[in-house]
Amino acid sequence: MAIVQRVKSKLRRESIHLYRDIRHSIGMDNGFYRQAKGSRILIYHGICQSNHTKFNPIFLTAKTFEQHLQYYKRYFNVVTLDDYYNQKFSPDKFNICITFDDGFANNYKYVLPLLEKYQLPATFFITAIRHAGYDILWNDFLSIVSKYGPTRISYKNEDFAKDKLGRYYSLNSGIKLADMLKKTGFNAKIEMMETLYPLVPFKNNTKDKDYWLQMTAEQIKSLSTSPYATIGAHGYYHNDMAHINLTDSITEIILCKTYLENITQKTIRSFAFPYGSYTPQLVDAAKSAGYNQLLAMDFLFEQDANDAVMRERFTVNPFLSANNQMYATINRRYEQ
Repeated sequence: MAIVQRVKSKLRRESIHLYRDIRHSIGMDNGFYRQAKGSRILIYHGICQSNHTKFNPIFLTAKTFEQHLQYYKRYFNVVTLDDYYNQKFSPDKFNICITFDDGFANNYKYVLPLLEKYQLPATFFITAIRHAGYDILWNDFLSIVSKYGPTRISYKNEDFAKDKLGRYYSLNSGIKLADMLKKTGFNAKIEMMETLYPLVPFKNNTKDKDYWLQMTAEQIKSLSTSPYATIGAHGYYHNDMAHINLTDSITEIILCKTYLENITQKTIRSFAFPYGSYTPQLVDAAKSAGYNQLLAMDFLFEQDANDAVMRERFTVNPFLSANNQMYATINRRYEQ
């Protein structure tokens, strides 16, 4: 019965999406966009030229992202993060704030030219991983190794195999390797990268660089000079801060701010929690460090909704047409 129900749900979603796209193609959804009111902060990640789900489900193609910008330009009011916090909204249109997480070099390569083409602003939340001596985030490293690596591996005296989505999981506990590493500090992630890279020396494949390469300090500085870009912090190592030592997390919050301020020569006031994971103690620490804009995904604690510094965001779905993404953005939900 569970399989039947999943098939029915899938068919229902596809029917709804097709219906909306047909309506849009014949101009029947203009009224929906005109009547939409409210506001939303959106989360994007990486942008590539093709094969956007090659390593993970958070990338879009540059073509699809440009389609999003065309919708925003036509139907929405796009605001900066500062204006979003100050509620400088249009009363006549749905208000959008664009944000990008993780600091991919592809943001500089593909996103910035498109923002300047359409004259739309965005905020980029960037880690300090380059300052730590790395050009890739640990989770992207593991995704690529999982894609290209052998069916089974042995790591730290434990055997792992790939599940149906190609992710390594422990044959002993059933826990995914990525989930294990999320609860560790960066030293354990360094050990993982040094141990597994010889299995898959993917950096020799220059065609894959768009999927993992991080922005350099020079690119971050150049990005920060654009009138359409604002820089925010995203942690020093891109650790899951709620699941590692609190003192280490607080240090990451502070050091990332310092790193980005030294590069941009601008005050960094916004912080997006990696993976949307945080605790009340981390919120307090970020405020004490000088951040007055804290971005989550979903609020995790009851008091967050009444905190003037906290805001929720909505993650873009890479499997939807641009039109259906706009519907989901306005409604803040994806069809089940």
